[in-house]
Amino acid sequence: MKKLRQIMTAGLLSAIALSDAQAQDIDHKLDVINQLTTPSHVSVMPVSSLLNAPGNEALRAFFFNPVKDKTVLKGKKIAVLAADGFEEIELTGPVWYFRELGAQVDIVSPKYNPAPARYGLSSPEMAKTHVMAIQYLQPVGWIKFDRTADQIKVSDYDAVFIPGGAWNPDNLRYDKDVIKFIQDFNKSGKLIAAICHAPVVLASADILKGRKLTGYWNIQIDLKNAGGIVSDQPVVVDANIITSRHPIDVADFSKAVESWLVKKK
Repeated sequence: MKKLRQIMTAGLLSAIALSDAQAQDIDHKLDVINQLTTPSHVSVMPVSSLLNAPGNEALRAFFFNPVKDKTVLKGKKIAVLAADGFEEIELTGPVWYFRELGAQVDIVSPKYNPAPARYGLSSPEMAKTHVMAIQYLQPVGWIKFDRTADQIKVSDYDAVFIPGGAWNPDNLRYDKDVIKFIQDFNKSGKLIAAICHAPVVLASADILKGRKLTGYWNIQIDLKNAGGIVSDQPVVVDANIITSRHPIDVADFSKAVESWLVKKK
């Protein structure tokens, strides 16, 4: 009986020792993960805050004053090139306005291409049919796209516009179908409009040499390096290219697109 107690005691002590080792391993891994992870405090730019900010009275009026003539762009077809990380108001704002004016607007995204498993990227199922919106740095929602970039032709549309958001243009400029479409669209002389960070997509398409344009302040040097003639204005129109700098320019940007398309009727 005494020997049995000794065996049981030894086994119990061994189990306790193993449990301590496992606990230490878990503590170590948690400590490493905590050092690799930062607190989740994110800067945001809600639409309501943007529209109500001091100095944005004209922008607020642009959205809240009813559109009088809803046939101005009737018959016009506009493609919106967007990927994950588009600045919400820079897509939803112009899309709302162009549709209010009677245009057909399609959201076009690169074909779904999931990252390799080893990247550790987790995406929701809806990423196959939707693209993600952000408000400055915060993901906020999803919008369903109508077509993918490999499905569209220049003859399908009268204009194309690209919203900004730092992530969105970076995703678009890597897509071969998007770049080819932009290049072919430019050759056709049809309208290409880009706001905020989006002009870097035009730089990747190599269509900016000698062109006047603007863009978000921290990409203006990239636009110059691509051969563009850059100025810091709310909107710049050069032949078939329209560009703007920031969400605060959405109204000027949208009206410039409207004016260009009306003149081409």
